[in-house]
Amino acid sequence: MPTTTFLDEKIDRKAVTAVLNKILEAELAGVVRYTHYSLMIYGYNRIPIVSWLRSQATESLAHAQQAGELITGMGEHPSLAIGHLLETENHDIGAILRESLEAELTALAYYRELLELVKDKSILLEEYARQMIHDEELHIAEVNKMLRSPGDIHAFKNGN
Repeated sequence: MPTTTFLDEKIDRKAVTAVLNKILEAELAGVVRYTHYSLMIYGYNRIPIVSWLRSQATESLAHAQQAGELITGMGEHPSLAIGHLLETENHDIGAILRESLEAELTALAYYRELLELVKDKSILLEEYARQMIHDEELHIAEVNKMLRSPGDIHAFKNGN
């Protein structure tokens, strides 16, 4: 009898679910993190920065919902946990962006881990992982540019 989910037997369902749950938790943490950051912005450039942070929170929620839909689509249970939340109490825009960059790199690693598990086994999950890797790499590039001093063409590196 055919399976009732979108996966065939080539997929390690437990491993895929575990990574999707890590993604779900990380993206939910992103909702909280970006919302918190948006509340802590002060100064002349507040409005565009708050707008950008809130759009990141909205996108993180959409990514979390997507991961949850994939988990339940496989007949598995989504995590109710939220990923690691770092509170440095340093709310200068540079610190917020550096923390954001770290979180984006973590999410990217989870999506790459998922891709390795599903590559050539599920077009749905492989394309999802690839699209999310694409999105995370764009975010990383955007935050990297935001961390540069005006006129600085060289990529930001932590510690600079």
